[in-house]
Amino acid sequence: MFGYHGRYLRIDLTRGTVDAVPLAEEVVRRFLGGVGLAAWLMHREAPPGVDPLAPEAPLIFSLSPLVGTPLTTSAKFAVVAKSPLTDRLNDALSSSHFALAAKRAGCDALVLVGARRLPSVLVIDDGHVRIDPAGDLWGLPGEEAAALLASRLGPRFHTAVIGPAGENLVRYATISHENRHAGRGGLGAVMGAKRLKAIAVAGSQRVEVADPAAVVAAARDLSQRSFGPATAKYRELGTVANLLTFNRFAALPTRNFQQGTFEGAADLGGEKLTSALRVARRSCAACTIGCEHIYNVPPSPLGGEGLGVRGTEVRLEYETLFALGPLCGVSDREAVLRAARRCDELGLDTISAGATIAFAMECTERGLLREEGLRFGNADAVLDLLGRIARREGLGALLAEGSRRAAEVIGGDAPNFAPHVKGLELPGYEPRALQTMALGFAVGSRGADHNRSGAYEVDFSARADRLNGSPETARLAVETEDRAALMDSLILCKFLRGVFADFHAEAADLLRSVTGWELTADELRTAARRIITAKKLYNIREGWTAAEDTLPKRFLSEGLPAAGGATAMLPRERLQAMIAAYYEARGWARDGRVPAEQVGELRLEDLRA
Repeated sequence: MFGYHGRYLRIDLTRGTVDAVPLAEEVVRRFLGGVGLAAWLMHREAPPGVDPLAPEAPLIFSLSPLVGTPLTTSAKFAVVAKSPLTDRLNDALSSSHFALAAKRAGCDALVLVGARRLPSVLVIDDGHVRIDPAGDLWGLPGEEAAALLASRLGPRFHTAVIGPAGENLVRYATISHENRHAGRGGLGAVMGAKRLKAIAVAGSQRVEVADPAAVVAAARDLSQRSFGPATAKYRELGTVANLLTFNRFAALPTRNFQQGTFEGAADLGGEKLTSALRVARRSCAACTIGCEHIYNVPPSPLGGEGLGVRGTEVRLEYETLFALGPLCGVSDREAVLRAARRCDELGLDTISAGATIAFAMECTERGLLREEGLRFGNADAVLDLLGRIARREGLGALLAEGSRRAAEVIGGDAPNFAPHVKGLELPGYEPRALQTMALGFAVGSRGADHNRSGAYEVDFSARADRLNGSPETARLAVETEDRAALMDSLILCKFLRGVFADFHAEAADLLRSVTGWELTADELRTAARRIITAKKLYNIREGWTAAEDTLPKRFLSEGLPAAGGATAMLPRERLQAMIAAYYEARGWARDGRVPAEQVGELRLEDLRA
């Protein structure tokens, strides 16, 4: 097959065995790669009802047919597992040379099962696998462990590593590589449960493409378009520019979603950050956009753990800025940068970490928790708690479980304002002020998520009244979700989405030049729906019910001051009507279940054999 090796490596860490499992062309044509292929593999490899942290639970690294081509932003990979935070299917994507090296190692995916008895490093070189001891790396920050491995293995190898949070099974620990992260849902904890500190990959095996000249021409064209106005925001200020925009629309989650505006937003805005502290702008592997904005982190006046008295650098995105800043009531930009850097060192998802700490702050202010100094605006408390969460010390042990489980333990009114959907903490979009996005959060297969649903684009357009959600927008939310599933399976960066005039038709052309398949735009639309349905079927298999497709009580019972003196309200009945319209647009049953004809079309049982 052009664009594919036609196999995945199934590595049993307990037994130390490796199997090269063939992938039929029918499978990859129907599920493509990335998240789509990994969703199919989860049906095949994950035992029903498995504990996400059990040895038999698979951890999957999935590539795509575009990886290794000169197409801009194609050096990406997906990591997929059953989430220890949500107990539902979880996928995360990231860019780095790890994707390129893994593709050259001779496979389209890695499926890791079993667990080591002692800390280990999995080394894969041209399909040859060995397992090295990693006792001296255990406990180190991810970046430091990666640097030591690079000095031992040489420049051919690229690594994916976990930090102390993953080792200690924090349910929102990340997997890191080249200072980028497969961040959400606790994939680092799954890797830590397998006693893997790192995976190192290298290889020399390249796959052929069907039409090399067409691929090169498409790469040149796409690169040129990536320099245009559709990506200007990412080059100039990066996603931190969103903070002031959201604040202006009263859609900036503040103090655990108690407000939609933050009085300290101006000090955290992208313009001030850039003028005061930005030191560089960089690109991901094989990317022409250059969205990475690197900031200097001034030394803490208190010294102590982590940064101590030395300065360093950190890559900052809007979601990190919001979660460690306004959501916790912190306006000190230097403190936010220190906290972001600390999350990178420890291997913590910044969204879930910030949201869980903000939730704990409100619990303390309400008298549901007793913790000295834990109040909104206390930046030192945020930094201290990050370390305690990663080590599971004191209150940190409870918060390492995430806001949903912490709320169940705390009790009282806590579950009503714990900021999660299906256990995954909300990102930086106030759902009462962006009500199509509220629908996207409620129905998301991995929980509250801005990367698997682009419904906020509908809210910020003329196609919807963002303060008065309507069932009529459900079809538009479905379209953004389908497009995201396709981009996550090809894989291409979503920052490119604005450069396409007709994404599905152009994606079909790109895939045709790589694979030689005579694809149509409609075939890719069908593939996207198939992938969404495969993810939903996995969740149903693992116990999903329609009661999970909702938002916390806070968002459905409390009003929020909105722009122009209005009040943003999201009554439960309105959200339920939008969800019903979403199910109908997907062709699902009224209770959200997948009808028999869609299950049959997927033919998961046939393909599993």
